[in-house]
Amino acid sequence: MTIVYGLEPRLSVEEFIDVLKRSTLAERRPVDDLPKMAGMLQHADIILTARTDSGLLVGVSRAITDWSYCTYLSDLAVDEQYQRKGIGRELIHRTHERAGRGTSLILLAAPKAETYYPHIGMTHHHSCWCLKAVKPTQ
Repeated sequence: MTIVYGLEPRLSVEEFIDVLKRSTLAERRPVDDLPKMAGMLQHADIILTARTDSGLLVGVSRAITDWSYCTYLSDLAVDEQYQRKGIGRELIHRTHERAGRGTSLILLAAPKAETYYPHIGMTHHHSCWCLKAVKPTQ
């Protein structure tokens, strides 16, 4: 099986949601809110995909970057049936290459993936702070 990697700035919302579901990342994303999901794609700086030679989307990396200092890898999803084949590692590598290796690549690990990132050479950062999203008032 050959995996084809490519930049897909116009990835469809439907395909994006489908691979999130097949990766379990959909558990932590607003997949039932199509406008929000479309905005997530529309405003990303880098959308990199992994497809089988038949065209099936099996992985996606979605990142926001300033192209100079930092790159936030906001989504890394690989279909569960295609995990442990190096696809996630390659998506991370290619995303970092595209953003510029002079940027620091930052991500928040999904609970199920916390042990994966040290395995591929990423270091743990002891401090992360968040403000949760607030629903807009009417």
